[in-house]
Amino acid sequence: MSFWNKLKGELIDIIEFLDNTQDTIVYRFERHNNEIKNNAKLIVREGQTAVFVNEGQIADTFSPGTYNLNTQNLPILSTLQGWKYGFNSPFKAEVYFVGTKNFIDQKWGTKNAVILNDNRFGMVEIRAFGIYSFKVTDAPVFIREIVGTNQTFTTENIKEQLKSIIVTRFSDATGESNLPVETYAANLNELSEAIFGYMKDDFAAYGIEVTKFLVENISMPDEVKKEIFELSRLDKIDLDKLTKMKAAKAMEAAAENPSGTAGMGIGLGAGMAMANQMTQAMANQINNAQNVQQAPPPIPGASAYYVAVGGQQSGPFNKSGLVELVEKQILTRESLVWKQGLSEWVPAGGQSDLQDLWTTTPPPLPK
Repeated sequence: MSFWNKLKGELIDIIEFLDNTQDTIVYRFERHNNEIKNNAKLIVREGQTAVFVNEGQIADTFSPGTYNLNTQNLPILSTLQGWKYGFNSPFKAEVYFVGTKNFIDQKWGTKNAVILNDNRFGMVEIRAFGIYSFKVTDAPVFIREIVGTNQTFTTENIKEQLKSIIVTRFSDATGESNLPVETYAANLNELSEAIFGYMKDDFAAYGIEVTKFLVENISMPDEVKKEIFELSRLDKIDLDKLTKMKAAKAMEAAAENPSGTAGMGIGLGAGMAMANQMTQAMANQINNAQNVQQAPPPIPGASAYYVAVGGQQSGPFNKSGLVELVEKQILTRESLVWKQGLSEWVPAGGQSDLQDLWTTTPPPLPK
């Protein structure tokens, strides 16, 4: 430094910091050899605190205002330097201007996924991000715990430390909330308030206060989101209608490409779906039939016959039912029948009580 610059530095008696940035938290006022003249003027603007440091030890603190520096308003510094009767020569001290305004729109986010144990989906990885605001409430503590001897200190210098605190508290809060992962989006305000409460003491240890904290979004893997969407749909839709709709769409797709392999596959899938529906419908009919009250037993003296039709047992039929079968040419003399008391199936024409079926019923017309 030239002699003139040195002399100029010693003669300047105004100490102030005009902050033209939005992210400077601490600025150390530069003077040649840290020398400050007696009765120098200190200007501390709104949103600032001035902290005097003597040989690494924090001394006096000044809130916004204009001050003439002397032993009257520098009591701690005067004591540290041992002035008994005032001082007339320049004295040495470092002056730090600390921004006490709100530093807004600070972003945070999880670098790595946070693993949580969900009651429905098991171990789930989630990620989150949001914004927060903070301000320095205890300038000496902030300088001592965070700044050290840096000439300038910005939000960029501290953001990683603050983000680490936030992510740790976010993991604690979400883990202890026991909320199902699908309800996070509906509880962002509640989570934000819970995490905000957890962080107060952590930030206070650095002389900082969190003035605003928001969780903007919590995301999870695509496969988990897909499962959540499917489950939510199952709770809201008619499964029978959905199955029929999908079967119809599959058949339509198969019809558009009947010769292709994909069309065959879709057609097969549609056929299987329809078969499943038919099977289910038949099962429902059987269940309904089983629930219907059984028909009353035949009138005493009248025999009820079972008839073998197409290799399957049908009946029992009373006399009028047998007449209808004969008229439809389903029952003939050669048809096998069975009734209570018979040990085996026998031809209908051999039963004496069935002879009138063929005598009263005209034979079929000749072809």
